Amino acid sequence: MANQQTALDTVFHALADPTRRAVIGRLLQGAAPVTRLAEPFTMGLPAFLKHLAVLETSGLIRSEKRGRVRTCRIDADRLAAAEGWLAEQRAIWQGRTDRLAAFVESQNSQEKAS
Repeated sequence: MANQQTALDTVFHALADPTRRAVIGRLLQGAAPVTRLAEPFTMGLPAFLKHLAVLETSGLIRSEKRGRVRTCRIDADRLAAAEGWLAEQRAIWQGRTDRLAAFVESQNSQEKAS
């Protein structure tokens, strides 16, 4: 369980940055070489490579090198784990808000009956 929590921590840390979220969004369309991923950003390649390193360390992406080209692709399993955690949290909060709404309605009904 602790390892799973640590993995989620690194995923959410990686997703906390808008540049890295944009890279993930692009990679959801399919694999891409690093140079193409870096094109839309106004930063040097060394800085961009640091973002990729964070994404790779978190397990959200994988890369492979063929010749002089490094290609990145999304790791859907790691992304699905984060999505699963968010879905669990959403279900918990929806249950709480449903109970709160029912309570408020019962209070309103009691006030109208009085």
